[in-house]
Amino acid sequence: MDSSAPRALHSPASAAWSPLELAGRLVEVCGGARLAAAFMLILATQQKRDPVAWITCTDGFFFPPDAADSGADLAALPIIRVPDASSAGRAADLLLRSGAFGLAVLDLGTNGELPMPLQSRLVGLAQKHRSAIVCLTEKAPRDASLSSLVSLRVETWRKRQPDGRLLCGVRALKDKHRGPGWEHSELLRGPPGLR
Repeated sequence: MDSSAPRALHSPASAAWSPLELAGRLVEVCGGARLAAAFMLILATQQKRDPVAWITCTDGFFFPPDAADSGADLAALPIIRVPDASSAGRAADLLLRSGAFGLAVLDLGTNGELPMPLQSRLVGLAQKHRSAIVCLTEKAPRDASLSSLVSLRVETWRKRQPDGRLLCGVRALKDKHRGPGWEHSELLRGPPGLR
């Protein structure tokens, strides 16, 4: 891996934010560093050689140069653009049915609500195929979660370091496996506009 890719810092809960730990789970990610948190998982999943898909609503944000700069293999990352959150959920449903994807990231945009029956189907598929479903939402940590089906909800944060890099992390607000409160952080090289 080149030096521009994220480098994990030592943290006792680091294993909690990994593709292996998130397999079979519906995860909600909120906060200002949600894209960085998603790319931590994308890189780890791609290193395992598991396929990843990024599904984004038209008001979601995906900037390929930043993704490539983070170390993601864009040639192995299909990007699916859909009009709304429900369409994102249906696209994830189709992809997960194949059993081929280790991770599906759904950037739900500003009005990201998934119907409960669709969430239930996604959780069932994630459990059946040991895939992780990560939903990026534009909500404050105090706002309600997508639903009770969310197994893990994290708030993201970032802090600029003196050398220009960013320390980005996740803090568990809800975790049905480990309990809330754990944190994971990684030192990242920010995109050119943030350096």
